[in-house]
Amino acid sequence: MRIALINPITRRAQGYHTIGTHIPQLGLQVLAERVPAGQHVDLIDEVFGTGNTEALLRQGNYDLVGVTSYSSGATRAYEIAATCREIGVRSIMGGPHASACPEEGGQYFDSVAVGECDEVWPEIIADADAGRLQPRYHGRLSDLETTGLGRARQTVHPLNGRYDVSAIQTSRGCPVGCEYCSVTQFNGPNIRRRSIDGLLAEWNETPQKFVFVVDDNFFGVGPKHAEWAKELLRAIIKHGKKRLWFSQTTINMGDDAEGLRLAYRAGCRGMLVGFETFNEESLKNYHKGINRKNLGRFQELVNGFHRAGVAVFGGFIIGSDEDTPETVADTAYTAVRMGVDIIQVTNLTPLPGTKMFERFKAEGRLLATDWPRDWERYTFTETVYRPKRMTARELDEAIYELRYAAAQERWVWKRAFRSLLRTRSLSTALFVYGMNHGWKRMARVQAPHDAQRYGLSPQPSTRLARIKEAFGMHLWSQVQFAPVVAAE
Repeated sequence: MRIALINPITRRAQGYHTIGTHIPQLGLQVLAERVPAGQHVDLIDEVFGTGNTEALLRQGNYDLVGVTSYSSGATRAYEIAATCREIGVRSIMGGPHASACPEEGGQYFDSVAVGECDEVWPEIIADADAGRLQPRYHGRLSDLETTGLGRARQTVHPLNGRYDVSAIQTSRGCPVGCEYCSVTQFNGPNIRRRSIDGLLAEWNETPQKFVFVVDDNFFGVGPKHAEWAKELLRAIIKHGKKRLWFSQTTINMGDDAEGLRLAYRAGCRGMLVGFETFNEESLKNYHKGINRKNLGRFQELVNGFHRAGVAVFGGFIIGSDEDTPETVADTAYTAVRMGVDIIQVTNLTPLPGTKMFERFKAEGRLLATDWPRDWERYTFTETVYRPKRMTARELDEAIYELRYAAAQERWVWKRAFRSLLRTRSLSTALFVYGMNHGWKRMARVQAPHDAQRYGLSPQPSTRLARIKEAFGMHLWSQVQFAPVVAAE
């Protein structure tokens, strides 16, 4: 039996999926690992482009095509399903969007898999091989430690490209339950860990020297989870191959000096921290309790990461009911003053399967509702709902100003040098340089699309001047950290 696994990508927006480092779609490699011996599996990852997918499907003589998709890729996924039906190949859709909208997916695919499907995937293959593929399959939240599930086939690459980093997952699930996030709904509220021995084996077998540990919350939210993370780090230090890596965590990790020192010794050079906002009321509305509790200590906690040599990759979301067009500039300025090494600002996006999506839908605030075509607009780079204190266009234009300044200002080396001063780590500073350089390139590629929507360039304004000031802060400014005050 010949199987193709596909990751569809939206063609509407530019991003890290089209420029820079090609991070694996881990779900494809995890499912590839679960394909029984004797069956053939190929990967097609449209992070490398969408142009060859149909041709590869027509040439591959496949018996089953599996597609895993986020909401932004669902529109493209349904086009792939149409090709499968045209050439007579059975198809199945899984992943977050299929789990949130199974009835919709069932209109295009022969079958839909809901939830985590590691355990049920061999059953799906067997049913397809026997000609009895069912219209719906339901996965479950498995015990990763005892079953060994979650391991990826690290040596397999897509037919249409080659990954230049590795992706590994040590845990699934998140207890935070943010209003805008579907992780708790899809992976459950409990953090489920894989076995340390199994993780070490995969860590040592991956051929890449740089790893993205894709956990939604590597360090967890309490002493029990923190101790497990430190146990894993000690094992990597003692038995793991030397690699550099980054992951995602919550701000509370900045309080654990031991955990951060271990992370650095194990090769960690950056952590993506979801700050989301400096506004306490917005954090309350997002149900981001950990951040709200630590809002007054953000500076202290960022300093904790830096003292250990670990860069802070700050994620910020603009578009809450408290935000105005000025929030973009204020957020960028405050984050730079705080010493956040890499800044990612995205549009608030209500995804299907989240509490926010249901609330906005009930309130009649969703703008992009021509589904499935409009799923391609749910990219975190476009406002698809009505904000309360500005229009959707005003929010888009404010973030356009940020991308415009990022593309124009000479700031990447400056930010890397500041990171070197703060962390005293050359490898961390080089990581910061690489990430910020990728963001600047992304901003430049996106610029023609922005110009087409909004005009040739943003008009001079106090807001734009403040953004440029954030990018162009003097090299030696703010080396001594200043206290951060929550935004009004």
